Amino acid sequence: MKLTLKLLAASTLLAFGLGAQAAPIVIKYSHVVADVTPKGKAALKFKELAEKNLAGKVEVQVFPNSQLFGDGKEMEALLLGDVQIIAPSLAKFGKYTPKLQIFDLPFLFDDIQAVDRFQASPEGQSLLTSMSKKGIMGLGYLHNGMKQLSANTKLLQPTDAKGLKFRIQASDVLEAQFKAVGGNPQKISFSEVYQALQTGVVDGTENPWSNTYSKKFHEVQKYIMDSDHGVLDYMVITNAKWWAGLPPDVQKGLKAAMDESIAYGNKAAFQEALSFRDKVIADKKAEVVPLTKEQKAAWRTAMQPVWKKFEGEIGKNLIDAAQRANQ
Repeated sequence: MKLTLKLLAASTLLAFGLGAQAAPIVIKYSHVVADVTPKGKAALKFKELAEKNLAGKVEVQVFPNSQLFGDGKEMEALLLGDVQIIAPSLAKFGKYTPKLQIFDLPFLFDDIQAVDRFQASPEGQSLLTSMSKKGIMGLGYLHNGMKQLSANTKLLQPTDAKGLKFRIQASDVLEAQFKAVGGNPQKISFSEVYQALQTGVVDGTENPWSNTYSKKFHEVQKYIMDSDHGVLDYMVITNAKWWAGLPPDVQKGLKAAMDESIAYGNKAAFQEALSFRDKVIADKKAEVVPLTKEQKAAWRTAMQPVWKKFEGEIGKNLIDAAQRANQ
């Protein structure tokens, strides 16, 4: 009789799934670009590593190319819990914290290695948790690449930009950047940039090498300065409340997977930037113009008022830390 009752109890537990292993935690990673991009590759690498580190405990579903949510909706979806991980560009965080405007400051970082050092510093890492009260937890930084100035005139000195019209993203810092050298910034959507350059609506712009080549901007610009004057990066973020509710071992495994996947994606981004720069040069449709150390120093001096203007919003300690990363 007792044996029969034990068997009956066991069968009842199995019937309701109570005796089986708990279902894995489903993690939806949504982004707006293709799998073949550095960001896309990093997302797939995260899935591979997370499911390996936490076998049976997590299931990572990657949704590229805005399959779930586009640029305008992904942040809302994250805060509502409809997705667990997204990787927006740093320019998207303005209404959550002005501190991230530091990455828009012109001629602040010497190169992508300096950006790496700053992002790995205590000050750079503090930015990952700067939006936690708004429900956003940063997990790391992903590179797109350093930006280059382009125009139909060589921009060797800051005075060369005077009177020229430049396309910019919607950013107060970038607007101040071109006004500081007498330029006329124009906010134009990315999809309209090629035509604006082709028809002379604007004289120049700024972009990483990947955008310049893939969107054929080098076909409608005479000169591309090798300026590395700014950075176009992403922050990988998650819902802070969801993250805090994860078991400690799952948190640890996911963070290890994220760190490794970001390193993988950033290496791909660096190699891609070099490759696209070489392709622009090989096409011979625009001249790539290196800037000397002295010329870059002159540009940096011209941009000091921009740094000062936003120092109160960003924080002098962050700007000082960024400058130390150049050494």
